[in-house]
Amino acid sequence: MPKIIGLTGGIGSGKSKVALRFSALGIPYYIADDRAKDLMNTSADLKEAICKLFGPESYSGDVLNRPYIARVVFKDATALAQLNALVHPVVAQDFQNWVAKQDAPYVIKEAAILFENGGSKLCDSVLLITAPEAVRLDRVLARDKSSVEAIQDRMSKQWSDERKIPLADYHIENLEWEDTLLKIDAIHQELIQNARAKGN
Repeated sequence: MPKIIGLTGGIGSGKSKVALRFSALGIPYYIADDRAKDLMNTSADLKEAICKLFGPESYSGDVLNRPYIARVVFKDATALAQLNALVHPVVAQDFQNWVAKQDAPYVIKEAAILFENGGSKLCDSVLLITAPEAVRLDRVLARDKSSVEAIQDRMSKQWSDERKIPLADYHIENLEWEDTLLKIDAIHQELIQNARAKGN
């Protein structure tokens, strides 16, 4: 089985761009947040559980009514926790099924709240991507149509970098992309060497 390397970072840190770099190096990657969205639209059991919890308005036909769900859960911490309790086990099983099909020394699992939801405990190592909050805010404003307040609200639901840095095995501050590339390549070489030393 490949080693599992968790990749995490706050909104706007650039973790998805980092994941694409690992992919260019031949490393399979799994984006937990994207798969969660897919599974909420395709898993019959999960759809039934979400409808039971939040009502028939949760779906428009077969598609998750994301604006409705967002309005409910982002104003109610209990509702958000209940949604996560439904989704996370389904994503975890989907990830295990995916890992079993991979033929690589290690795989990347990208998740925004890897530490917050305990997912880091299921990883062999964790790579944390950070950037100053002002930089992250500018990046998200440039790519999304969100307001500053909405982005800051999402940031407030994630742990601070100061809390996460001591928990990470690897840490990249993603400011200058050329510097980040060098750090990714160095971490990749270390992970490959570690895998070979352990006979993977």
